[in-house]
Amino acid sequence: MRNLIAPFAFGLALAAANATASEAAPKSDKPAEAVKAAAAAVPSIKPNLKLAAATPAAAAPAAAASKSEDDAEVDLSVRIAEKLAELRAKQALRAEQAARARKVNDAKRRKDAEAAAAAAAIAATAAAKPKNGTHWTYEGEFGPENWSKINTAWASCNTGNRQSPIDLRDGLKVDLEQVTFDYHPSSFNEIDNGHTIQVNVAGGNFLTVGGTTYELQQFHFHRPGEERINGKGTEMVVHMVHKSYDGKLAVLAVLLERGIANPMIQTVWNNLPLEKLTTVTPSIVLDVNEILPARRDYFTYMGSLTEPPCTENVLWIVMKQPMTASPQQMALFSRLYPFNARPIQPSNGRMIKESQ
Repeated sequence: MRNLIAPFAFGLALAAANATASEAAPKSDKPAEAVKAAAAAVPSIKPNLKLAAATPAAAAPAAAASKSEDDAEVDLSVRIAEKLAELRAKQALRAEQAARARKVNDAKRRKDAEAAAAAAAIAATAAAKPKNGTHWTYEGEFGPENWSKINTAWASCNTGNRQSPIDLRDGLKVDLEQVTFDYHPSSFNEIDNGHTIQVNVAGGNFLTVGGTTYELQQFHFHRPGEERINGKGTEMVVHMVHKSYDGKLAVLAVLLERGIANPMIQTVWNNLPLEKLTTVTPSIVLDVNEILPARRDYFTYMGSLTEPPCTENVLWIVMKQPMTASPQQMALFSRLYPFNARPIQPSNGRMIKESQ
């Protein structure tokens, strides 16, 4: 059909061109001849039946090729659509997996937050609950840094501001009142209490200072000596704990250095209990005067007990002159307690007075 239309259109175009040319040319004396010539020049529009008959056969391959191209285009479109659908499915799957993961993570975070809140609540409850532990040591988990955490009643051990022992330095040198001792040979008992050797003395032994009289309750030993004098310590110390009639405490500290044997210490060592936490009551007497130095100069300040419950408002009297114990006597105690001393505590500006 396209082959028939093309010659027909060409003929029309040529006829129009000739007509235009005729109008522009000068008139001839021979009009008839001109008409004939124009007629001869116009191609015939009579259909060429042979050509028309031959056209379908020639167009068949072209139509087949066109159909093949259309089929290929349709097939490509189908494949593209399938690929897009596959990509969208994968994207949807990834989005679903991400949403599921977010949900799981959110649930885990909520669970962790709830667990943390529960643990905090338990810790707060435990912290608020009064503690009543009794086990303490000089090192490790139950050492001085944690004494206040073991028992609520021991809070002063870590929060008090007048704790002992301290480094005795820069004291005010004054004429201190002489300490009056009224000690007598007395019955006694001993106990290895798991922290030191403690000797409980019968009543009737007193010291008087500052117008107050204190009665000796017990004495015990520390190694090394807990007190420092201008940064210097001693190998051991004896703490003699006294109490007044109205409950005030005074501790007399006698420093121990290596030297000759001390008879009172030897009496204590001779009667040591065989087991810890066992009390021994010897049938002899003990003279605590044997532990007092000849010179009675001393340091004094307000402090605390050096072991739990670390009670404050304790009057401390530290004798300046050390006493001696033999190397054997010190070695014996070191086998039982090689270290039972509390660290030096801050003085916090406390007044320290000393005999001049």
